[in-house]
Amino acid sequence: MGRIIAVANQKGGVGKTTTSINLSAALAEENKKILVIDADPQGNTTSGFGLDKNEIDRTIYHLMIGESSVDECIRHNIVEDLPGIDIIPSNINLSAAEIELIDIEKKEYILKNEIDKVKDRYDFIIIDCPPSLSMLTVNAMTTADKVLVPIQCEYYALEGLSQLVHTVNLVKERLNPRLEMEGVVFTMFDARTNLSLQVVENVKDHIDENVFKTIIPRNIRLAEAPSYGLPINLYEPKSAGAEAYKLLAEEVIANES
Repeated sequence: MGRIIAVANQKGGVGKTTTSINLSAALAEENKKILVIDADPQGNTTSGFGLDKNEIDRTIYHLMIGESSVDECIRHNIVEDLPGIDIIPSNINLSAAEIELIDIEKKEYILKNEIDKVKDRYDFIIIDCPPSLSMLTVNAMTTADKVLVPIQCEYYALEGLSQLVHTVNLVKERLNPRLEMEGVVFTMFDARTNLSLQVVENVKDHIDENVFKTIIPRNIRLAEAPSYGLPINLYEPKSAGAEAYKLLAEEVIANES
């Protein structure tokens, strides 16, 4: 049965999409079968895998509003040189879903009910959440077993983290009793600055959650890779970013046992 991880943080620009893409690709390199779910209307995970998000007929939007089945929305083996990655893509249409679902009963479980039909086909399902605590994020959390939180190494890193943890606990209490925190992963770490080091120590001192040993560096190759529609392990496999996501994938796999 697939382990389902929601990559979430209501702050934007913290590395959610970068982590969703590159963790998925690193897990695929370990011969895991992966389903990526792009639950962000920006569709950056979709385009980061080289798909034209504006030319796709069936997206997560069609799944959420009941126009398409989950099998109709899955795009298979989307990375030519890295078999084993499927995706449910997204685009700006998804931003309308929240309004369209207002009167739907049990709307918090729409995604879960669909993903339950296919989860046994995958080792891991990675959900890239939007940068808000919206109905889409709640759907991701009712679907998921774990929540992975990327945190940028910056002054306001802790701001909002307690709210996110509170939301995770609320979803666990009221909607999804099996939901747990996978852990916090630091992103955009710059070893040349004292600030990055202070942020890491500060967060470790103030939260009770698991903190991954792997820290994702600030890396120009990581920033460039999406514009080529490639994960970092194909775009620049010897880069510090590729090595970091490989180590993160190994930690995530180790957490299974």
